[in-house]
This record gives sequence, structure tokens and C-alpha cells, in this order.
Amino acid sequence: MSDEKTPMRRLRSQDWFDNPDHLDMTALYLERFMNYGVAPEELRSGKPVIGIAQSGSDLTPCNRVHVELVKRVRDGIRDAGGIPIEFPTHPMFENCKRPTAALDRNLAYLSLVEVLYGYPLDGVVLTTGCDKTTPSALMAASTVDIPAIVLSGGPMLDGYHDGDLVGSGTVIWRMRRKYGAGEITREEFLQAALESAPSVGHCNTMGTASTMNAMAEALGMSLTGCGAIPAAYRERGQMAYRTGRRAVELVVENIKPSDIMTREAFLNAIRVNSAIGGSTNAQPHLAAMAKHAGVELREEDWQVHGYDIPLIANVQPAGKWLGEKYHRAGGTPAIMWELLKAGKLDGNCPTVTGKTMAENLEGRESTDRDVILPYDKPLKERAGFLVLKGNLFDFAIMKTSVISAEFRQRYLSEPGREGIFEGKCVVFDGSEDYHARINDPSLDIDERTILVIRGAGPLGWPGSAEVVNMQPPDALLKKGITSLPTIGDGRQSGTADSPSILNASPESAAGGGLAWLRTGDVIRIDFNEGECNALVPDDELAARKADGIPAVPADATPWQRIYRQSVTQLSDGAVLEGAADFRRIAEKMPRHNH
Repeated sequence: MSDEKTPMRRLRSQDWFDNPDHLDMTALYLERFMNYGVAPEELRSGKPVIGIAQSGSDLTPCNRVHVELVKRVRDGIRDAGGIPIEFPTHPMFENCKRPTAALDRNLAYLSLVEVLYGYPLDGVVLTTGCDKTTPSALMAASTVDIPAIVLSGGPMLDGYHDGDLVGSGTVIWRMRRKYGAGEITREEFLQAALESAPSVGHCNTMGTASTMNAMAEALGMSLTGCGAIPAAYRERGQMAYRTGRRAVELVVENIKPSDIMTREAFLNAIRVNSAIGGSTNAQPHLAAMAKHAGVELREEDWQVHGYDIPLIANVQPAGKWLGEKYHRAGGTPAIMWELLKAGKLDGNCPTVTGKTMAENLEGRESTDRDVILPYDKPLKERAGFLVLKGNLFDFAIMKTSVISAEFRQRYLSEPGREGIFEGKCVVFDGSEDYHARINDPSLDIDERTILVIRGAGPLGWPGSAEVVNMQPPDALLKKGITSLPTIGDGRQSGTADSPSILNASPESAAGGGLAWLRTGDVIRIDFNEGECNALVPDDELAARKADGIPAVPADATPWQRIYRQSVTQLSDGAVLEGAADFRRIAEKMPRHNH
């Protein structure tokens, strides 16, 4: 007996495939689908046509699991009475794309908007994994506003090196410090890094990939438990099947992203990000998604709603374990269960399951308290992002969950000045300058020095690069000093364990305060007041502006020029100016093409 569900309303795809007012156009739209064996009665049946946005390819190894996984999505769509149509999305591979994959997030967004709007799709399964694939997909889904659901590809299995856990990304930052200190050879460095990637899937740490898929779940845009299932587990295929089925039901029930991605849902996501020790890249990505969803997400929301949330996920880089154990401990639903019970999560938010978030989280308490800790017995108190401002920028954030006891003791514990640090700065113009000069003894970098990098934002790089997590010079590493205070107008890898001030906006290339900073200036960082200022007289800063903004590389491609001409700052999500004016565009059908 079939359990197919047929919508009571006329579907969007029927305007292409079953339009009695334009028989010639119906013939044109149907005709070419026949050439690989699709039957006309399929497309004319009135069944929901579900797109599968395929982000997996050989060029995107973090998402390559979807090449096989979508077969189960197709099965689910068919069994629920839908018709699957798979199509490729723009590839984005964080580790490999130069000058940065951040450049491509908005390009992928634009491409997906055109596909979802201009083709006969009633709903879509958004396959995600690597960092930018999740926000670009949800940005597009919000703009078009057809029923949509996220399917993560899942993290890799846990990696081991010499019997110890090695997490993707985190091991590289740790090993490059050991290499700089002369403790390991080049081959040992490479081997440790390679052993952190033992299977299909994206980063197995709580880097940006795992964070953003947790954010999709926290927003209510994926099935409960979807985000953390390792890519190699059988449950991943089961989740793919159920996601395909649910995609059809979403069309039948006419549940759209605009029904789910509300301000309350975004505030839930901010709280979850703090509790999992999530990536600082969540800030621009959530800001961008909110912008395209028409939701007001204010800069201060990160501190007002997220700063006081404790760290309860004991997962690298802020903790001990990796993605496989995190999933077995209950994953993101167990984190949200803790927040819900503590009164820190809005359980009334609707989700793609058709149930409220609170209903989804029933019975999701963790049974492994070494991985997911109780809310009132956390790994760290107040683990959210600290929002900073001053004469160097109007907005920047610092991830407090990775501030070590040693770092806090060295910089933030001076009697009578707790939470306040002053130090001279050394300024680098881009990562090339940093790598070329960090070991220059004439810079006189000591344990009180603040490292500053500029030219790394959306305009300067272009695209905003993950270069703010700068390590100390080799001479300090050999003394056991593994981190220095760092500030930058770029981003930081979500797998990094460096407590940096980053995402500074406006950036240097836009005339922000970092443009007028000089090596040797003293910077005061006041965590108590949320301020970061260069202790330079106003008239001196004004005089320096005559020197102009520090040079940045020329546009290397047509897209880089278009991007720079239209991108906003990281505080605003680094979106395209004017793009957020377009919302719910599927409400009006596109014009015929002949």
C-alpha cells in the first residue's frame, strides 16, 4: 500500500510540466527530460519535484560522501511520492581553494538562488559538509523560500597518531608549534597531520564544518541528530533516506525556511555555538543567513545571548574528544537538551520535523558525561564570544572557550588590573609579510608583544582569510611560549586553539583603525569593558591617515573585482550589498523563456 502524499494545492513545478494555458511551453519543458528515460507521466503527475543540491565531488573531498549518499536521498523522495532531480552546486573546499574559500560563499549563494528560482523545483535537499557549503545553501534557501532541508555529510572518524587522538586542523596548529620549536622533523609533522583524516567526511573537530552543521540543526533546518553522525556510519545513510522522505512532506505541508529561520531560532543557534565551543566563523555566517532571512541579528546579540553560556561539549579544539565520540554521546541534540532544561533555549521554535524544538529534544539527555557535561558542571563558565570595540575597529570578537589557564594567568591576571592587558604591537600586512618576518630578531618580539595582521578582510584579501591565528616566533616557542595575543581583520580557522581578536570591522582596506596602526604602538585590551584601543594621540592618528590605506593585492579574477565592489564587512556577514533585498522570491513565478 502506497503512503504517497499529494499536495492539495497546485505545485510550482506544474507551471512547467502541466500548464494547459501554455501547451507549447509545457512541451518544450518536458521534451528534453525524456532523453534519459524520464516518462512524461512522471513529471505531469503532480507529484512534488525535489531538487538535490549536490555539493559533493572529487574537488570537494569533505563533501564527497554525498556522491553515494544521495542515492538514499533519492530512495526516500521516491518512497514518499516525490520525484528527485539532482544538480551540482559550486564547489567549495576550505583547505585547498586559493586565495580563500570565503570568496566563493557568495558566488555559490548566487548560483543556487538562480537554480532554485529558475527551475521546476518544489522543494530541495541541501547537501552540506565543508564550512561554506552550509551557510551558502541556507542563504539561498531563505532568498527563494521553497521548502528546504539540510543533510550534512558528517565528520570523519576519529584520527590517531602514536596512540593519541589527532583532530583535523588542531593537529596542524599544534605540530607547527612543535616544528618551530625544533621538537619534530618535517616528516613527523606531515605524518601527524595526515593521520587526522582517516575516512570520508569533513573535519572531525568542532571546527567550522561541524559548527555550521550544528547551527543548521540548532536553527531547526535539519532532522534531529543529523549534524554529528560520522560520514562512515550506517546511520548517515539512514538519515539521508529520512531526509529525502521529509523533503516531500515539507512540500505537502508547505513548510518553508521563512517559517523556521526566525530571530528566536538564530538566538538559539548563538547559544548552542557557545555551548559546543563553536567556530568564530559562525559569527559572519549566521549574520549572513539572518540577513537573507530578513531577521535582525544585532552585533551585541553574541554577547547578550551567548557570552554567559558555559562550554559543555568536551570536544577539540576547546576540549579533549573528537566528532565520533561526540556523536555517540548524543551530539548536538544532547547539548540543546541541556540548554532547554536550563531555560536557555527557546523550545517553541518550529523545525523541519514539523514539531517544535522542545518536542524534538525529548529523551535526548547524554549518557556520556565526559563528552557532554551537565549545564551546571561545565568544562568552562561563560564560554561565548566576547564582543570588542574601540579606536581600532567598531566590532570584533574573541572566542573565550579557548583561553587557556596559562594564557589567562600571563595576560589577564595582574593584581588590580584583572582582565586588562597592555603591550606593544608588531604589525604585519598579510600572511606573506608575517611568514617572512615573524622570526626577524630586529622586531624584538617578546612574551608581552601583540601580533597584528591586516589586509586579511573581505576587501583586503579578498574574501577574508583564516590567518589571524599567528604563532609566536621560533625563539619564543623554544622557551615554551606557545601563544601571544593576536588581532586581525581576517578570520581564524575554526579548528584553531588560539584566543585571537578577529573579524575586526571595518577592516584596514576599508579605512578601519588597523590601517593607521604602526609597529611599536601600545594597545590596551580591556575585557571588562569590551574595549580594544591603540594608545596613540588623536592628532597622530589623523596625521597617519595622510599615508593612505595600506596596499592590498590587485584583483586576480573577474569575480574578485565584482566581489570587492559589492561585499559588506564581516560584522554584517560579508554579504553582497543589496542581495538581502530579495526574499521569498518563489512567491512570484519566473517568466517563460520562449
